[in-house]
Amino acid sequence: MSEQPKVRTTEGVVQGRRRQGHAVFRGIPYAQPPVGALRFAAPAPPHRWEGTRQAVEFGPVAPLSLPIDVPPQGGDWLTLNVGTPDPGAAGLPVLVWIPVGGYLSAASSDPMYDPAALAEAGVVVVTINCRVGAEGFAFLDDVPPNRGFLDQIAALEWVQHNIAAFGGDPGRVTVGGVSAGAGSVAALLTMKSARGLFRRAIAHSVPGLYSTPALARQVTAAFADRLGATAPTAEALRDIDPWRLAAELTSFNAGLHAHRESWGRLTEAGTALCPVVDGEVLPETPWPALTGARASGTELLVGHTRDEFRYFSVVSGRYGTFTEEDAHAALKLHAPQPDGARAYRAAFPQAGPEELVETVYSDALFRMPSQKLAEANTAAGGTSHLFELCWTAPALGGILGACHSLDVPLAFGTLNSPVGTQLIGEEPTPDAIALSRELREAWVRFVTTGDAGWPAHRPGEHLTRVLDTESKTLPYPEHASRQIWEGHSPAPFDLP
Repeated sequence: MSEQPKVRTTEGVVQGRRRQGHAVFRGIPYAQPPVGALRFAAPAPPHRWEGTRQAVEFGPVAPLSLPIDVPPQGGDWLTLNVGTPDPGAAGLPVLVWIPVGGYLSAASSDPMYDPAALAEAGVVVVTINCRVGAEGFAFLDDVPPNRGFLDQIAALEWVQHNIAAFGGDPGRVTVGGVSAGAGSVAALLTMKSARGLFRRAIAHSVPGLYSTPALARQVTAAFADRLGATAPTAEALRDIDPWRLAAELTSFNAGLHAHRESWGRLTEAGTALCPVVDGEVLPETPWPALTGARASGTELLVGHTRDEFRYFSVVSGRYGTFTEEDAHAALKLHAPQPDGARAYRAAFPQAGPEELVETVYSDALFRMPSQKLAEANTAAGGTSHLFELCWTAPALGGILGACHSLDVPLAFGTLNSPVGTQLIGEEPTPDAIALSRELREAWVRFVTTGDAGWPAHRPGEHLTRVLDTESKTLPYPEHASRQIWEGHSPAPFDLP
């Protein structure tokens, strides 16, 4: 067997391993561990090393603020992984994937993001770890805000400096993500410090999770008080164990409903500490920045699933239980003001409480932010290829519908990953395999050429690729919701 692959990066030599016809390098630091004096600080450049560094194991994940059992890991959170068809190649397209969920987790080691199928198609795939939860997004008085975004920028800078050594083209970098990862992509489109670091963007299920400084300051102060900290500062929190901090945030998030009168829409988001429109790191939200020509458009592949909210209603045990009171509350909190609630009832006159709740949550949390990002990017001079996934997940008797995150294992070709089997089943059907191939080929074509394979979104046409057993390009399917949201961009959470 041939010698294991080695690559010289700007910090030193890394040795990976060959796997399924491609080379993988894991756990490469793109910044120093953000612990000790560097905790809550902006990412610092990585240290150099002598000799050869083994790059065969994933780096530790940042502390997760999710109700799942993950053992505490080391503090070297700011690492990335590279899967490449051939380190000796040149000019290959590059996909940098940001695996952030809810701004609460970021695990590049998730088998759902296995690069094998994309590498086989000729794409260099980079997956990154970055700070999330309180480490990445607590709005502290004495350190930079949105540190998770700063980590992502540091990773993209590393890619610019190093990816050619892995066979990639630094001029053909696509940044991508789903859910909060897609929100990260949308934010990067507006950030001056990210300009020139990527050429294209993929955003699946873009959320509108941003806070104003006034709200973020109040929420962070309440969280710090819960911890017994003297102030909402890095100095006051620095000695608290990171995994304890993550666990406390999990509990804090679980009790958000108690603050509905004080914190409004944020209490329905599931995460108290989300990105802050601070005016410096993140100057403004993506939609007005793009439509107002304060950010430049790019080549964008963006879309959402038909039944975005279904996954959350099923997992929480609420599916099938929503009442008229729930529908009233959902419309009051999430329909665009002042007439959105009336408009939803007029547009969906036959809808019961269950359908109204699912529609308004799907729209407000993911569908409208995604669709409006396509419009805004087009208005800014970019090209936007829009899709909606309408294929029903076979698992659980089809109850999940075309739910949130179903598109990701399809695109990566990781149908047998834990998430893939949870949604698609132990034995992927021929329809699942065919749709996975179609979406993956669209990704490969897009990162290579900037064309996803169907007409770009244009004002007045709103053409959309509807992904299903038989995919078609049609006018935007959620036309009624789009009309309700006409003239309304997703607004940052604010004090009521």
